[in-house]
Amino acid sequence: MTRPLIAVLDYGIGNLRSAQKALEKVGADARLTADHALIAEAAGVVLPGVGSFGRCIEALADAGLRDVAVEAATASAAGTGRPFLGVCVGMQMLFEGSDESPEVPGLGVLPGWVRLLPDTVKRPQMQWNVLDWSSPNGSATHMADGQPDPCWMYFVHSYWADAALADVAATCEYGVDAVAAVQRGRLWATQFHPEKSAANGLHLLENFVTACS
Repeated sequence: MTRPLIAVLDYGIGNLRSAQKALEKVGADARLTADHALIAEAAGVVLPGVGSFGRCIEALADAGLRDVAVEAATASAAGTGRPFLGVCVGMQMLFEGSDESPEVPGLGVLPGWVRLLPDTVKRPQMQWNVLDWSSPNGSATHMADGQPDPCWMYFVHSYWADAALADVAATCEYGVDAVAAVQRGRLWATQFHPEKSAANGLHLLENFVTACS
């Protein structure tokens, strides 16, 4: 079987290579790249992110990839484009903005705002936590295909996306019923790190690679 080409957007933030390596492990031809031509050829696009919301948005723009990310994610969300996966701050950037950097506009692909976790819990959440994969209408997303129950994933974050209910794919309990994953059309995004989540995370990435094939 041909390994699908997946573009991991390289904008110089954090350990982007860990996402690339995990995708390669589950069967993708994953390329860490800022090359617009290569990104246009790819069967899928991944936007990882760690650190602060504002710095990630600025770095994405500085790398000349903001418009590329918006175009790819918007088409994916509409169901007409290639599969797109946002991870951690890569998920948060898809929304309108964040309490962490309120003066910096998000990519605005999805409605909603990124909020600080409550004072009643330790911040950041840096631990394994169990997911509730049920969406508001009671159906699980393709991200959950083949996942165990309970399904544990690894989180490192202090902020969570207060997303539209129709976009919520999974939640986790951490001082609030926090959104852990969203899906709209062919757009997937996770607050947790699938590349750090052992077999469950790799299986989610395998589902994404299959969607790109």
